[in-house]
Amino acid sequence: MLLVFLLTFVVIVLFQAVFKKYAPAPPPLTQRETHGPAATSAPVGNPPPPVAATTPAKALGAKQASAEAETVVENDLYRITFTNRGAQVKSWILKKFDDDHGRPLELVNRVAAERYGFPLSLWTYDENQRNQINSVLYVASASGTLSAPPTLTFEYADGDVLVRKVFHFDQTYLVGVETSVFAKGTEVTAFPMWPSGFGDQITPAGYAAARIEWQFNGTIERTTFKKVSGGSTVRGPFDWVGVADQYFAAVLLPDDPEDAVAVTLRNAIEIPKDPRNPQDTTKVDALGFAAGALGRATRARIYVGPKELKTLESVAVPTITGATPDLRGLINFGFFGFIARPLFIWLRWTYSAPYIGVHNWGWAIVVQTLIINLALLPLRVSSMKSALKMQRIQPQMNAIKEKYKKYNIRDPRRQEMNAEIGELMKREGVSPVGGCLPMLIQMPFLFAYYSMLGSALDLRHAPWLWIRDLSSPDPYHLLPIAIIVTGLLTQRMTPQAGIDPSQQKMMNLMMPVMFGVISFNLAAGLCLYWMEGSVIAIVQQALMNRTSLGQEMRALALKRARKREKK
Repeated sequence: MLLVFLLTFVVIVLFQAVFKKYAPAPPPLTQRETHGPAATSAPVGNPPPPVAATTPAKALGAKQASAEAETVVENDLYRITFTNRGAQVKSWILKKFDDDHGRPLELVNRVAAERYGFPLSLWTYDENQRNQINSVLYVASASGTLSAPPTLTFEYADGDVLVRKVFHFDQTYLVGVETSVFAKGTEVTAFPMWPSGFGDQITPAGYAAARIEWQFNGTIERTTFKKVSGGSTVRGPFDWVGVADQYFAAVLLPDDPEDAVAVTLRNAIEIPKDPRNPQDTTKVDALGFAAGALGRATRARIYVGPKELKTLESVAVPTITGATPDLRGLINFGFFGFIARPLFIWLRWTYSAPYIGVHNWGWAIVVQTLIINLALLPLRVSSMKSALKMQRIQPQMNAIKEKYKKYNIRDPRRQEMNAEIGELMKREGVSPVGGCLPMLIQMPFLFAYYSMLGSALDLRHAPWLWIRDLSSPDPYHLLPIAIIVTGLLTQRMTPQAGIDPSQQKMMNLMMPVMFGVISFNLAAGLCLYWMEGSVIAIVQQALMNRTSLGQEMRALALKRARKREKK
């Protein structure tokens, strides 16, 4: 065996020398391989993007503005302020939404943007080149205030670099984007970007809600800030790709999805833990992205606006048959989205229906919660009846288990125990899944409703009675306190004949308190739904306790409690 290994090694060494001598020489490196912009700057594991085209040297004449100027473009939905320094956006105001101080909502995160870049600046793999083209003074095709739909062009050239950015506007939230960069006559990769989060992110929770998201033919990926690596390249294809927080999004829709590439951006900043106490700060991550075509001009549309279902469904996204043909995928309704989306459409109809609409989102939640609980009432009654019957036969079941306790769990005679228990349940009309099945049927509706309310932009800054914003926690914590109280009442009213009294007391107190503490930081709209459901459960339990079965179980529970006290 050693001789075989030795001979094999000698043959390999000799073959290497022969191969080097007679093998054809490798082709010389091309200009693309030696001078590509990503050759030294791209992250490890991301090969440099190819360059594509050249432009005549005579086109690279000097073209630069002498002073900084601003151009404002507005329609009924937004007011965008461009600066010719870097040909980027200084302000992007959504007219139909306001911030926590009642002012028109500014989507540019100024704290992060001043450090890491403003919207619609350009990303290149060469950092020096990136800094240059985002800081020079461009020549703008217009200045002052323009009303959509105009076209705005920015150009810069210095003999070595030529940059051209064209923006098209209409009466929607979409902006057409065309960008191209030439360096020494060769077209290089330069992606338009939204680098620094959103202006509505003012708390750590707001930054934590950010995601990098993309879709291709119905498959949607959502990457949380913890999994985003700054400067990483994600290759397409993409129907759309961008960054989103709980209620707003900026996504690029490339004209050529097959050739699209994105770069994920993540940068740390310090913000106050509480806006009311700016001295106490904490570090958070502002997410952003850049996207476009490799090695050539980028042509795309960018959507910057609310994650509002009706608005997102109006944005056409060309896809293969069967995929989502619009931007509705930006709203994450969760695993039970097929239930949550119809629930939201119904909630919106309850709010705005002609003649019968309640025209208040809080009351719309109250009405819908009542109807849902009434619809689920037969299932809940069935579950409660099954649980009460199970408690009634619990002593007999315990006696059977005690009878077979001496046998090992693997002993075949343990099967006789299961048979006896099954016969007892059949004789008493108790189904082994009678209590679980109704609950399992209800759970998807409960999870879907929670997910729907957490994603509904319409609840943002929506008032109800003493609550000014249904998407934020109850300022006086009245709803969480009500959840605790109703939970305690429900536990107290529910017969629990088969449970040890000490365990019962602990559960009766700990469970409602735990749920109440969890609800302290939940959105008031969710707490309203939860609290109303608890009140309805109390009414249902009170009615069940008045039935003959309920009275029997309460008497049985009291009887067993007295026996344990005597012991």
